[in-house]
Amino acid sequence: MTKEWGRPVSQVTEHGGGVWSIEVPIPDNPLGHTLVHVLDTDDGPVLIDTGWDDPASWDTLADGLAALGTSVTDIHGVVITHHHPDHHGLSGQVRDASGAWIAMHAADTDVVRRTRNAEPGTWLDYLTAKLTAAGAPDDHLAPLRAARASGRMRTLPGLSAALPDREIVPGDLLPLTGRRLRAIWTPGHTPGHVCLHLEETHPAKLPGNGRLFSGDHLLPGITPHIGLYEDPDDTTVTDPLGDYLDSLERVERLAPAEVLPAHQHAFTDAPARVRELLGHHEDRLNGLRALLATPLTPWQLAERMEWNRPWDQIPYGSRNIAVSEAEAHLRRLVKLGRAEAVPGGDPLTYVAA
Repeated sequence: MTKEWGRPVSQVTEHGGGVWSIEVPIPDNPLGHTLVHVLDTDDGPVLIDTGWDDPASWDTLADGLAALGTSVTDIHGVVITHHHPDHHGLSGQVRDASGAWIAMHAADTDVVRRTRNAEPGTWLDYLTAKLTAAGAPDDHLAPLRAARASGRMRTLPGLSAALPDREIVPGDLLPLTGRRLRAIWTPGHTPGHVCLHLEETHPAKLPGNGRLFSGDHLLPGITPHIGLYEDPDDTTVTDPLGDYLDSLERVERLAPAEVLPAHQHAFTDAPARVRELLGHHEDRLNGLRALLATPLTPWQLAERMEWNRPWDQIPYGSRNIAVSEAEAHLRRLVKLGRAEAVPGGDPLTYVAA
């Protein structure tokens, strides 16, 4: 790919060594945008993530590629860090326009397939049941029941996400001619989240081991959401927070020279950021255990947890995410033997052990 700058595009950043990022907007979201990375290969440009499925996002992606002297039709492949719609949303359109392949970890491909094949009301029924079991009040459950009755499930993102046609195998090099990009499985944010390690000397000779495309796993100033892995048909008791903490330590040992995340900005000293996040979660677990001096439902625990705003100012949908995060922390406390379920409760409550 030849970089032939046309009119200035402020959303494009050059990172050197045949790597660029494009700020693709996320509509009505405080994150603002997803950083879609463009990797030059001997077979043509490859995208790492694609951005949200929205006309303005598509236009921004197309404009950014044009500023690099290429186009959507030239894309050779798409590597997806995880299945969330701000990362995977435009993948199908890119493939339709270019014939590019799409690669994703099998665990997240399963999520995409399951969501595509689900009956319209399955997820609303599941969410309603989960929130009921978590102790959500009736006034929170009522809109879900109304949405189920009206069929509005069809308007939610992710219901028609593209099925990948290649599998990202942890530890393997991706088949990119002229580049060494290795998949690092980092579950936690999603069950199939991957980081991608560019095993090449940093273009500015920064100390460390290459560069890491970190998706949402490692961000410079945000703690990614860690909730439950949702599968209505699977009764396995997962430990997403434990998975995430283990994955953080894997990245710390890797010690990349620079991290290229999917939000915010590139940064160095990944081990220091990992230690900050490990400390944050340990502090949070200790704080939640202190709250559990009195038995609480997951909903009651979420109400008392510290968020970026008071509970009564958290939007409706974000409360569902908050409760899922509270449950993920509860599962970790139970697994560590620092909390336990109180028998016989309906809804179930938990208390410090």
